[in-house]
Amino acid sequence: MTSTSLRLRLIVIILAPLLAIGAAIAAWQVEYARTKGAEVFDRSLLSAALAISADVARSNGDAISRETADLLSDTSGGLVFYHVYAPDGIYVLGYATPPVRGDGVAPSDDEITFYDGRYHSRDVRVLRFRAVTTVDGISGVFTYTVWQDVAVRDAFVHDLVRRTFTVIATLIGSVALVVWFGVGLGLRPLLDLEDAISRRSSDDLSPIRRPVPVEARGLVTRLNTLFGQVHSAMEAQTTLISNAAHQLRNPIAGVLAMAEAARSAPTDAEARARTDGVLCAARRASDLANKLLTLERVRAAPPGTFDVEIDLGEVIAQIAEDFRPRAAQQGVSLDTALAPGAVPVTADRVMVTEAITNLVDNALHHGGADLRHVEIGLVRDEGTAIVTVADDGIGLDRADVATVLARFGQAVPGEGSGLGLSIAEAVVERHGGTLDVQTERRGLSVTLRFPVAGCG
Repeated sequence: MTSTSLRLRLIVIILAPLLAIGAAIAAWQVEYARTKGAEVFDRSLLSAALAISADVARSNGDAISRETADLLSDTSGGLVFYHVYAPDGIYVLGYATPPVRGDGVAPSDDEITFYDGRYHSRDVRVLRFRAVTTVDGISGVFTYTVWQDVAVRDAFVHDLVRRTFTVIATLIGSVALVVWFGVGLGLRPLLDLEDAISRRSSDDLSPIRRPVPVEARGLVTRLNTLFGQVHSAMEAQTTLISNAAHQLRNPIAGVLAMAEAARSAPTDAEARARTDGVLCAARRASDLANKLLTLERVRAAPPGTFDVEIDLGEVIAQIAEDFRPRAAQQGVSLDTALAPGAVPVTADRVMVTEAITNLVDNALHHGGADLRHVEIGLVRDEGTAIVTVADDGIGLDRADVATVLARFGQAVPGEGSGLGLSIAEAVVERHGGTLDVQTERRGLSVTLRFPVAGCG
């Protein structure tokens, strides 16, 4: 029912229990009507038998009174038949023969006996009443038999049940109408809200200000939060595209200029020399584009969705091995100080490798002429894995930390992309950790903190 309208869902939710209750009441009422109808008819037969016995004693068995005759003609809506015979079995009054008992059981000597029987091929309800009566000075036990068609009783029960069903159906129908229109009125604010949202342009991400019921305020609040997040993401995307276009302009312009220079070189040797410049500028542009793609990939990854365990010590050892030839060319020693044993984290290996790689690359690229040592450290502090990339280079002023953490930010303009720390910070935040830049010591130290796997 998830695809049906909210109005229909509410109506079904409200009416289904009412229908179940109505059906239960109807079933109970049918059984009650049958039981009560049987009791009413049996009492009517007993009243008729008592009236007949009184008339027989009073008239010496000659006739019944007019009042009793009226009673017999319309007892509970139908004619009542009767038969009276004396102690010696002699017929006294009434119809010639009583009904035959349907179950074939012999008549008992009880004072009052009710049973179902057959009379002239019709089903009847019978009362056999035995009482001591004196007629013409003769006393004895007279037997009074009164009976009535079962069809009369069934008609009474059916009429009572029909009335009950009519009342229940009327009530449920009335409730259904009230619920239908009531739910429509109750949903009108939501329909107005839907109409207001549908009238918005695709560029309008301003918060919804319309008054809504209390039950819908949470939904509107979440929508406004989503609108705000989408607006922020679009602004960030716009800013990134603008900054990327600006940052890529210079390398591309350099590639074009050097390509033109190589094309117009007077000699082959000069052309080859200028081609090296083209290759260098193209590599810079490629590196910048790759870093932009990496940053966007990190930003697009939902936080906390990684399910692969990696060993940070193994990752750091491989990064150090890859950078040692470059560090040696610059006269820099690259060492590692790793915690004993494995330090597992639940993370994306490519992203974490890219983050630490950018920190080491920044140290070698921006450490300055006096840079002599870079160290990658890894320690485990309870549930946190701490990665530190420290160097003894020119360092950084505390006031410049916010600048270098921003996209394309550089404390001193240079050939770098200005994305290294931004990528590292985005990666560690996507993995539920933090990045900290320390400037109090000589050189620069950048610390990444990751949650250790299994310590959440």
